[in-house]
Amino acid sequence: MGNVGRGLAAAALLTAVATGCGETGRGAEASPGKATAETAETAKTAGVAARGGSIGADGSVCELPVTFDIAESWTAEAVDAAAQQSDTGDELTDELADELADALLRQGPVTMACEVDAKPAGNIGFLRVWTGEPGDADARAVLEQFVAAESGASGAEYRSFEAGGLDGAEVEYVTTSEVLEETKKERALAVTTADGPVVLHLGGMDTEEHEEMLPAFELAKSTLKATA
Repeated sequence: MGNVGRGLAAAALLTAVATGCGETGRGAEASPGKATAETAETAKTAGVAARGGSIGADGSVCELPVTFDIAESWTAEAVDAAAQQSDTGDELTDELADELADALLRQGPVTMACEVDAKPAGNIGFLRVWTGEPGDADARAVLEQFVAAESGASGAEYRSFEAGGLDGAEVEYVTTSEVLEETKKERALAVTTADGPVVLHLGGMDTEEHEEMLPAFELAKSTLKATA
């Protein structure tokens, strides 16, 4: 499938699978939706969103190899990639389902496992979590493969970081849509754990939405740690 066709297929599946996206939280942990102006201003100045909860631990909505905080008003939902491929008994239909799943739910060495949606907070975009099988690849290698697998990606700039005892890699890049003829910013990070690599990716409908959601990405990054 060509890049244009793949993009259209991904868009079609996105409509079926996803339900919206989000914005940085503005509230205090103890009082969701009732943040004071002082709390909101502090979060804005620090470049980190106000905390709304945590995901990744056993029993949470998304059980992952890592845990991290999500911004207030953002909502998380687990993604079952296997469930997106229906067994209809029709070879052509199954092949199309596989292509659609590949286009949206798998990217490079990782598969989508969780979507954190910021629509309730007012923006259009997701913080998506991707997981992979254990292996020898380090975080930088996993991230490079992830970006290389994204159609229209260019201008990648990598750097290292450490959080919660995990060594990771982070990347900023842009993607250009052949269908929409538009370019927008993207950001992602990767860490490796005993249970396999994890990639957190922040997109957005456009660059403006992306930049408004960056404090939520920074919150996740700063609170990231391996699941106990």
